[in-house]
Amino acid sequence: MINNIAAGMLIPFAGTSLGAAMVFFMKKRLSSGVHRALMGFASGVMTAASIWSLIIPAIELSGGFGPLAFLPALVGLWIGSLFMLGLDRLIPRLEVFSLKDGEGSCKKRKTAMMIIAVTLHNLPEGMAVGVMYAGLISGSAEISAGGALALSIGIAVQNIPEGAIISLPLRSHGRSKTFSFISGAASGAVEPLGALATFLAAGFLTPAMPYFLSFAAGAMLYVVAEELIPEMSAGEHSSTGVLSFTAGFSVMMMLDVMLG
Repeated sequence: MINNIAAGMLIPFAGTSLGAAMVFFMKKRLSSGVHRALMGFASGVMTAASIWSLIIPAIELSGGFGPLAFLPALVGLWIGSLFMLGLDRLIPRLEVFSLKDGEGSCKKRKTAMMIIAVTLHNLPEGMAVGVMYAGLISGSAEISAGGALALSIGIAVQNIPEGAIISLPLRSHGRSKTFSFISGAASGAVEPLGALATFLAAGFLTPAMPYFLSFAAGAMLYVVAEELIPEMSAGEHSSTGVLSFTAGFSVMMMLDVMLG
């Protein structure tokens, strides 16, 4: 069990590292079509995960509230969303690839800011994984090993382009491929750390589990609505992103039901 939990916590980090490794095979960036498909698929996976793996278990764990069983999930959902809003206000989202070549130091500064932004945005995702595995090891009937694993995989898929949008611009600034890869992968290191910290804390705060679960859902849904969906719909032929969203949602739904 412990080995499975450790592996599950490391899966999202593996996704970031895989994306960062694209610097060894690509010159500058992901193609727009591939980027939209990945964003769409990740959006669908994370939306389904938020519903089946986080919100529904949070409501089921709050059965003692009777007709108000939705209340802890509602509170946690809003706290998670507002937390992410605060991060967005603190560290503005930056579209590195929309900048024109030749902007020199300004582009380098923005790339550095992107590293900070992606790193901070990865923290709630790690927390979501930690919450799921804490609920699993506590023996909660509402949380399954399959659901926890599916959530980890879904976040890992979403992390692939995040690793790439850090390593590729660094390479374009003249950094070595190795340095660019390490920098991109390092942005995802906060996820297993956040997962472990939340896992350990949640073990002592079992009564608050519905709030932890719904907080993670709120943070994930904020990322989906604010960042992933706009990117999957950008430009021409946005149907690629929409169909990928449906595919991601379907895959996550099937995994959660079959493995749950």
